[in-house]
Amino acid sequence: MLVFLLLGYAPWVLVLTLAVALYLTVIELRELRPHYVWWFWWLLLVLMTHFVGYLLLRGYVVVRRRQARG
Repeated sequence: MLVFLLLGYAPWVLVLTLAVALYLTVIELRELRPHYVWWFWWLLLVLMTHFVGYLLLRGYVVVRRRQARG
């Protein structure tokens, strides 16, 4: 979002990648089934930080899965 604010417009490629990141976030969250507050928090993080936020979510999911196994 910072890039959009600095440029003053949103290139369609960045908007498309943001939409894909949000879609992938929803898929991950549906599998985790967290409380709605966590849904909002993760979606907002991905919205504001783009793929960095999505990568953080993926790392969080990996850690949770490892803890569930062990």
